[in-house]
Amino acid sequence: MLVLFTWTKTHWLKLEDLIELRMADIRTYNVVILGIGFLLIFTAFTTCGNIEQTVVKSLNSTNFTGSGYHSLGIIYGVFSFCNVLAPIIVTIIGPQFTMFLSGVLYSGYIAAFIIPSTWSFYFTSVVIGIGAAMLWTAQGHFLVENSDASTINRNTGLFWALLQCSMLFGNLYVYFDWKGKTEITDKDRKIMFTALLVISALGTLSFLALRKVCQQEEILSEEEGQYLLSARLKYKQRATSAVTETKTQFKTILEIFKTKTILLLSFCMAYSGLELSFYSGVYGTCIGATTHFGDVAKGLIGISGIVVGIGEIVGGGLFGLVLKNNRFRRTSVVFLGMVVHFVAFYLIFLSIPDDAPVVFQTSSQHKPYLVPSLSIALLCSFLLGLGDSCFNTQLYSILGRAFAEQSAPAFAIFKFIQKNESHLGQHEIIVMGGVSF
Repeated sequence: MLVLFTWTKTHWLKLEDLIELRMADIRTYNVVILGIGFLLIFTAFTTCGNIEQTVVKSLNSTNFTGSGYHSLGIIYGVFSFCNVLAPIIVTIIGPQFTMFLSGVLYSGYIAAFIIPSTWSFYFTSVVIGIGAAMLWTAQGHFLVENSDASTINRNTGLFWALLQCSMLFGNLYVYFDWKGKTEITDKDRKIMFTALLVISALGTLSFLALRKVCQQEEILSEEEGQYLLSARLKYKQRATSAVTETKTQFKTILEIFKTKTILLLSFCMAYSGLELSFYSGVYGTCIGATTHFGDVAKGLIGISGIVVGIGEIVGGGLFGLVLKNNRFRRTSVVFLGMVVHFVAFYLIFLSIPDDAPVVFQTSSQHKPYLVPSLSIALLCSFLLGLGDSCFNTQLYSILGRAFAEQSAPAFAIFKFIQKNESHLGQHEIIVMGGVSF
């Protein structure tokens, strides 16, 4: 009897270990698929953001009066304010379907460039802002759901490295296709954005391959209790539950917003949004408009995006995968990011013409303090990516550990602060440059 009990207990422990290993494999699988989905979607969107203003300036249609800076400003503004509602949507329909729906909205924005019109350009800018709020809130929730205290740093670094690979492929195509061109033709634009649309659609479909790992037993027991309920009563209960969940989520967001952790991190979150608006939508345009780079200037937009991506990947791999959870190391990484960005912005200030972001001609007319150098321009691209990864990998890791049980509201606050500052950054470019509708 004792032998049988011992064998049964040992067998049960081994079964538990196998289940635990299987769950760990599923979670790792989910993080990889999540990263691949974002890689594909943001290969399309990041490339679009880098070339957007350059493409808009090259449109031959006199009826199109849109501005790439206005579009990015609208996206970040809507993104910022929709973050308040995003956790509610994620809670009601789940992170997987939320990300799929958001991917569809991203694809719609890319498609608007194939046959551009002013109204569709700005309408899809609003729509993608809504989609972005849902996408990033769902991503943060799903990443935390598939991590624990021992894997959050690894999973954050893995996801970040995969995401930032999106800076490589689309921009590489831009370099080879646009190298030596001073104007972007309608044919060039249509081929480019059709390819980006297909890539975005593939990324959206990849979210359907994600697998559920959370509380399956609890869900089954609830379903058993509701098996005999009528369909009408079920829908009524869901509606009541949604209203209750909405109130709860608002209260949770307000409570988290007042915590010491969020208040201290809010400055870092705001800065990450400001520098994001610069490297994702402004710096590439500056390089493409610099007269000193000649006929290769447009192609250099793609190379700059690639080098930014390399900086992001190096930072994500080094600071997310290598460094373990440690407060001192996190502080050191963020301090490194600050120093790296200080050097990058100072070199850009000295070597890029001051009218490059907003020039209406094909190239800048003013001269910078230093003669523009390709090596310095690409070094700044790398430093921008490296510094950005310093801030973002640590923000994700800290939020994932500090708010593991309230991940959706916490990441919604992060994106609200970050994208609000991105919106303000784009607004400043428009005001200072005198860009008009």
